Amino acid sequence: MAVKIPVEVSARHIHLSQKDLETLFGAGYQLKKFKQLSQPSDFACQEQLDVKSDSNILKKVRIVGPVRPQTQVELAMTDAFFLGVNPPIRLSGDLNDSAGITLVGPNGELPLKRGLIIAARHIHCNPEEAKMLGLKDQKIAAVKIEGFRELVFRNIKIRVRNDYKLCLHLDTDEGNAAAIGRAGTGYLI
Repeated sequence: MAVKIPVEVSARHIHLSQKDLETLFGAGYQLKKFKQLSQPSDFACQEQLDVKSDSNILKKVRIVGPVRPQTQVELAMTDAFFLGVNPPIRLSGDLNDSAGITLVGPNGELPLKRGLIIAARHIHCNPEEAKMLGLKDQKIAAVKIEGFRELVFRNIKIRVRNDYKLCLHLDTDEGNAAAIGRAGTGYLI
């Protein structure tokens, strides 16, 4: 019997380092919480930035807090096509050889030499959930989404951390392909 797993669609967003946050918003600036996200450690911020390439601009991209050690921008492939850029598909935090992009905020522009990625699909879970489901950190899984646009997503990296809660994260392109709005259900296979 397949195990049910919650599925969420993660829209384009930005994670900022404190240094870059202050460059874009001012010295000593602190992020303001807009709403709690499903992962207990993360929250959507009131603040938004524009993401600019040489050929186009995405307006009002939400910042997700808290601040991180490194700034990164996570887009879907459709966003990358719109901007005319070709970032690698990576897990959040893996910024080696990632693409550059410019962030535009109230205090001007911040050109990044790296930090732009297309977020790889992944499953968050805490150690207890991982043990119960037989999942191991950094291993690969597959999840079936049932329905009119049934799909099986493979090559899903498992991410285990104490402050995580069980959930498969897909980007908007993947969610649209499987006809998932913001949230749905899949089956671990």
